[in-house]
Amino acid sequence: MSEHPQVPTPGRDAPPKPDRPVPGRSRGLRRLVILAIAVVLVIAGTVALAVARSEPPTGSVAPTQPVAPPAPVAAAPESLQDSVDNILSEADQYRIGLALADVSGGAERTFGDADAFTAASTAKILTAAAYYHLVEKGEATLDEPMGDYDAAFQLKAMVNDSNNDSWQLLMDAVGYPQLIAYADSIGVTYDPEKNLLTAADMALILKKLYAGELLNADNTAQLLSYMQDTNNEDLIPAGSRAGIDVHHKYGELSGELHDAALLSYGGSTFALVIYTENPEGVADDGQVEVIRDLTRAVEDALFPVGVAGR
Repeated sequence: MSEHPQVPTPGRDAPPKPDRPVPGRSRGLRRLVILAIAVVLVIAGTVALAVARSEPPTGSVAPTQPVAPPAPVAAAPESLQDSVDNILSEADQYRIGLALADVSGGAERTFGDADAFTAASTAKILTAAAYYHLVEKGEATLDEPMGDYDAAFQLKAMVNDSNNDSWQLLMDAVGYPQLIAYADSIGVTYDPEKNLLTAADMALILKKLYAGELLNADNTAQLLSYMQDTNNEDLIPAGSRAGIDVHHKYGELSGELHDAALLSYGGSTFALVIYTENPEGVADDGQVEVIRDLTRAVEDALFPVGVAGR
């Protein structure tokens, strides 16, 4: 049993200093030292184990995730040009137009063919916005009968399911002259009978929609909600990385295969429109792949991937 010396009274009964260590006190000090060393070793081992578990095995690569920008991205870097040009040159059997627009600013870029394409079903977003605009002006309602259902049903069917019968009903409800005038009011030249748009036109429509420049907050949110989990998620959404929010509308007609999307991540949102045309007159898997490849190139430029590992 270790000894516990009494605490002496200061200045009166303190014992003289011993010439050699007191055995009981020495044993107590040794035990304290051993205990302290054991505690330090346990802590060091715990820290080392935690570090080892947090590191991937040698030679492995951690799952890649887009890096959140410290502030909203103002514009795509110039290096994107080379990436897009390489993809376009390898897919030169198609006519391809790409437009990229930052919804928070004026940064817009176009690549490939800048001429108009047959817009196919991507133009349904314009028709939807025009009808909601009439609702906001009090000239139409969402619950008015339209076909076998009401206007609200037809809007969702047109955008989310890409129903062409719904599209025709809504264009008739808006009126072709009014649809042309509405497009002109937002800076787009559009004739519904020809259904021609450039990729830049479509990017402008998406940019204004997302920024709240076309519709009030409720109608904007509703229309955007129809642009997710659509009847075709095989184009831009399939090329997009996990963690990036995608709202989009695809279009397909004869040799035309398009997708028009809003990509949001880390406080930044860009409109990305990719129009492709196969001169053979039938859309094919090559157009699907080029749309996905272009989506990856754009996202790599806007939201670089952080890779951890050795």
